[in-house]
Amino acid sequence: MNVRDLIPWSRGSSQLPSSYRGDDMDPFLSLHRNVNRLFDEVFRGFAPPSLLGGTSPFNGSWPHVEIEENDNEIRLIAEVPGVDPDNIEVLLEDGVLTLRGESKSETEDKDRRFSERYYGRFERRLSLGRQIDEDKVAASFKSGLLAVTLPKTEKARANVKRITIDNTK
Repeated sequence: MNVRDLIPWSRGSSQLPSSYRGDDMDPFLSLHRNVNRLFDEVFRGFAPPSLLGGTSPFNGSWPHVEIEENDNEIRLIAEVPGVDPDNIEVLLEDGVLTLRGESKSETEDKDRRFSERYYGRFERRLSLGRQIDEDKVAASFKSGLLAVTLPKTEKARANVKRITIDNTK
C-alpha cells in the first residue's frame, strides 16, 4: 500500500482518490479510519490544559482564539464556524472567561461516509485576571467569529506603569 492512499486528498487537488469513489471503498481502510476516530474520541477528554488555563475537545485549542490588548480593553475573537450563535454561551466569573456551546450535525450518521469535523459540546476557559469591568463586557457574532470586548477597570488602567529600558552596557 502506498502512503498516498492513506491521505484523504491532496491539498491542491479537488479529486478524491479511487478508494472514495462509489461503493468500492476498501473495507480495511474504512476499519482503520473508524478505529482511529474512536481512539480520537476516547482520548479527547484527556487533553492537557491550554496555555490560558482551560481544556477543550482539541487539546485545549478549540475554539481557536485571537487576543488583543491595549490600555483600555482586551478583545477576544474566537473562531466557531458552523455553530449557531444561539448554541454559544459566554460567561465571565472571577476573571475567567468561559466560551461554551455545542456544534450540531446537519445530517444523520447513516448518511455520512467520511467526516473529520467535530460535533458535540465544547468549552474553553481563559483566565484574564480581575482587571475587567464586568458590567461593560459586550459580545457579537458575525460570519462564524465570536468577538468579545472586555473593557478594563479604571484601577487597572491607572496601575499601568511604563518601565524605561536602559540601553547602555
